Amino acid sequence: MLLIRAREDFLFQENNNFYIRQIYIVMKPYFHKVPTKLETSFSIRNDTLPNFGTLWHYHPELELHHVKKGKGVKFIGDNISNFSDGELILIGENLPHTWRCEDNYFLPESKLRVEACVMHFLPNCLGQDFINLPEAHQISRLYEKAKKGLIIKGDTKKKIVSLMEKAGDAVNLERLTILLSILSTLANSEEYDFITSTSAYFAPNNLDTDRINKICAYTLTNYKNEITISEISALSNLSVTSFCRYFKKMTKKTYYDFLTEIRISHACRILIESEMTVEVICMECGFNNPSNFYRHFKNITGHTPVEYKKKYLNKVTI
Repeated sequence: MLLIRAREDFLFQENNNFYIRQIYIVMKPYFHKVPTKLETSFSIRNDTLPNFGTLWHYHPELELHHVKKGKGVKFIGDNISNFSDGELILIGENLPHTWRCEDNYFLPESKLRVEACVMHFLPNCLGQDFINLPEAHQISRLYEKAKKGLIIKGDTKKKIVSLMEKAGDAVNLERLTILLSILSTLANSEEYDFITSTSAYFAPNNLDTDRINKICAYTLTNYKNEITISEISALSNLSVTSFCRYFKKMTKKTYYDFLTEIRISHACRILIESEMTVEVICMECGFNNPSNFYRHFKNITGHTPVEYKKKYLNKVTI
């Protein structure tokens, strides 16, 4: 079972990714069977969908995931952070993950679509003998690093995205050549950041897992609205007192702390991506009191909203 813990670095420079401090969520990942044609050693596909779904899952294949279009919050291992257009991620074998789009992607009348190019391949898809070759030792090291998840940056990202586009139309040996080029480019690059921490495991029972999953899903959907302890307790089939004690035991923080951090993460995205006033953002993210919003924002990010925006703009213009 996995204990999700977001990293403490709240501001990440590339692709408007923002990290929430010290959020703990327990979620049960589901095994996913990646569909692969019998005549191919790896799969690559281009998806255009209303959203990426919500299933928290894992699979033995490594996954190279290029978000062409879409915004929301990604859960990878113990990390919770925003995703947006252009992001390129390498996910190692059996590393749980999901991309949860913003709420407006799930509206029945929504015409929004997400687009992604996704490649899946087993660690030994080129043969175990190949992996054991002395010349291939860098690939084995890449696979080890990928177990923590990698966000690919800079020129490396541009090269990999181009190769992935070519792989979609390639056949026979050309497919393998492109895969080798992708692995070689990634293995020889330092243009990446790790996504997860090194200690992210927990083992609640199935009842705990289902209950926490339900709480987290409800919170992510309704964080803009007022959520009372009575309301969330009823959802969990617990009394208010039992729920507060239970949530603190399972997540190492109060429910309101968790809800506040989710709201602040969304406030950071709006702050950077729009010209809304701080007062409007405050209301948009579920804070009815501007003074409380300022206080919580400073506690979590270490900056006022204005300072935070200036810090981000200074970074992206360097």
